[in-house]
Amino acid sequence: MLPIRTVFYPTDFSEQAEPAFEFACALARDYGARMVIAHVSPPLIQVVGDGGFVNYPVGNIDTLMERLKTVRPADSRIAVEYKLVEGDAADEITRMAGEAKADVIVMGTHGRGGLSRLLLGSVAESVMRLSTCPVLTVKTPLAAAPDAPPAKPSRVDVSIE
Repeated sequence: MLPIRTVFYPTDFSEQAEPAFEFACALARDYGARMVIAHVSPPLIQVVGDGGFVNYPVGNIDTLMERLKTVRPADSRIAVEYKLVEGDAADEITRMAGEAKADVIVMGTHGRGGLSRLLLGSVAESVMRLSTCPVLTVKTPLAAAPDAPPAKPSRVDVSIE
C-alpha cells in the first residue's frame, strides 16, 4: 500500500476545484494524513510607462490568506497547514509540494481542450510533468461545470500520473 502521510491540495478557489478538495479530504481522513492547502497568487503585473515600471497588485495577501483559511475539511481531526505564495502556479505548486514532502498532490482541472488549452495552458498538466510525487487530477463532473446542460448523474473522473 502506498503510504500517504501528506496530501497537498492547491486551489484557485474555483468551483472546478471543489471535487478535488472533497477527494483530498477523503484521502487525508482515510490515511490519517495531514493536508497542506495552498494557493498561488499570480505575480504583480508590471506596466512600463515613460521609462518606468508601475506594479499593480493582483490580490491583497492578507485577504487571500483569509480566503484560503476558509477552505477547511469538514472533519476537524484532519491536521491542516496553509501556504500562500506569489508566482507561477505550476512551479510554485511543485516547489511547495516538495518542501512539504507531499506523498500526493490532489488538484482540480478545468478540463480545457483545443485552442483554450493552447492559449491558457494547463496548470495541472505542467504540475504532472514537474512533480516528483504522484499527481491526482479530478475533473469537474459535468453537472457541476459552469453553463453545462443538465446531465445524467455523473461521476468524478480521476487520473493519476
